[in-house]
Amino acid sequence: MRKYNDYYIIGVDAGYGNMKTARTIYPTGLVAMDTKPFFDGNILKYNDTWYRIGEGHKAFNPDKTADEDFYILTLASIASELRLERIEEAKVHLALGLPTTWTGRQREEYRRYMMRNPDVQFTFNDVQYNIHLIDCSVFPQGYAALVPLMDNDKKYNNFRQFVGTVMMADIGNGTMNIMRLVDGRPNDQHCWTEVLGVNQCVLTVRKQMTDKYGIDMPETVIEQFLRTGTTNISRELLDSLTAIVRGYVTGLFDALRVHGYDARLMKLFVMGGGGCLMKHFGKYDPNAVIFVDDLHASAKGYEYMAQAVIWHQERMPRKAGD
Repeated sequence: MRKYNDYYIIGVDAGYGNMKTARTIYPTGLVAMDTKPFFDGNILKYNDTWYRIGEGHKAFNPDKTADEDFYILTLASIASELRLERIEEAKVHLALGLPTTWTGRQREEYRRYMMRNPDVQFTFNDVQYNIHLIDCSVFPQGYAALVPLMDNDKKYNNFRQFVGTVMMADIGNGTMNIMRLVDGRPNDQHCWTEVLGVNQCVLTVRKQMTDKYGIDMPETVIEQFLRTGTTNISRELLDSLTAIVRGYVTGLFDALRVHGYDARLMKLFVMGGGGCLMKHFGKYDPNAVIFVDDLHASAKGYEYMAQAVIWHQERMPRKAGD
């Protein structure tokens, strides 16, 4: 969250696995209820409906405006940032993202979806929030996380990391966003979105473990294995899990090569929650692959880019009057 003039810029990285702001994270899931839930948790009340936030994961749908879920989850994300500063009423400039190849055609619809109620009141964890949404910016996922790195690199290191061609792979729960940049510059023709997110890996693991062993392996066990590279199960099952996930990661690198990736010619920047799959189970040159491990990097990048856009817009009238 960034304070600017009399309002706050709040970046929200709305993934199919997790909702992330610059400082908070929780699962992308919610359950609607007619009455207040009995048990504690992240509870949001909006328009006489109660929502338990962070319950499970949201199913993949390429249209984030198809239902109310991402709107409600974004309200919870705004509140989660504001409550860290004990702020209950604020003007907010939302900074959001979409998969790279969806941004152009879905940006305005997603912006209207979020801005339909400029003045919104809701309760989150028994605190009432009064929010005035003054604007909403939408940026490409993944690339937003690289922009602060590129600017710092240009300023302090003569832009060494981004000279020539680099590839970016942003691996989320639903998709892998791929971008090829030349001297730090993106091109619409060099952006791709593949439905190869972490959830597809989880589904593959569950199916193969059921087919081979008759086991319905809990998702929590699989997710722990994907995050850490190990889990507390028998050696036989552990070896099978490792083989399945290595095969899946091989598929990720194959997809990158289809879009022009060549480890001999370019560096690869990997980010998103699925980056741990490549780190733990992939075969790569550690000098040629850079992992952006900060799960909040995209949300921070949205705020960074939104601030840059605001500064640019403020300078334009002055230039026109010169």
